[in-house]
Amino acid sequence: MTNSCIFCKLNSYILENDMAFVIYDKYPVTEGHALVIPKRHVADYFDTTDEEKRAMQELSEHIRDIQNEKLSPDGFNIGINCGEAAGQTIFHVHMHVIPRYKGDMEDPQGGVRGVIPEKQKY
Repeated sequence: MTNSCIFCKLNSYILENDMAFVIYDKYPVTEGHALVIPKRHVADYFDTTDEEKRAMQELSEHIRDIQNEKLSPDGFNIGINCGEAAGQTIFHVHMHVIPRYKGDMEDPQGGVRGVIPEKQKY
């Protein structure tokens, strides 16, 4: 835990297990956009333990079930930004679980490839 990390300061969660928790994103891309976050302060996903990865995966599936039940999305994007060059702005690893809806963008083909817009279409 660090004093300056906003995720380390949180104490209210949607879901949690021994090693991770889920919150809704403060600036959601779509309705229901959630974050899965390990409880241990670690900046990069690739530095998490196998147990933390499993805990995050378990919660990502659980929040997906909740999103399906409450929001009936048509699809999902799941992603983790690792490093400043990849767009990471909070250096406590967090997995985005983003419900997607038909019509939420004109042409979603290429999905997460859209992080570099001119490379999205292939």
